[in-house]
Amino acid sequence: MTRKHQQSADSGERHDTLRHTILSLLEEGPRTAKDLSAEVGIPEKDVPGHLEHIRRTVTKAGRQLVIIPSECRKCGFVFRKREKFTKPGKCPVCRGESIREPRYMVANGDR
Repeated sequence: MTRKHQQSADSGERHDTLRHTILSLLEEGPRTAKDLSAEVGIPEKDVPGHLEHIRRTVTKAGRQLVIIPSECRKCGFVFRKREKFTKPGKCPVCRGESIREPRYMVANGDR
């Protein structure tokens, strides 16, 4: 195996291990992207990509990646319909920027 192929194989294994670790954490209870970032040692901006893969994996297993929606701290607006894994920038109601981060957890498919 060439050096380039070995490096990409190693990073693939690392992602697989990271995703298993993230999945285990999400099975324990709700976590924010910031929590997951700190616990597994990756940049916060990388977490949404891993969550998308985890969503596909758990869906195939008959389970669900639950998103506990973001909420505006100023007016209380809840971002119920948002399916993105990132925190919204502004509240559509009051235009406030103080938004609670969404939290994620894995639950059985019956939720």
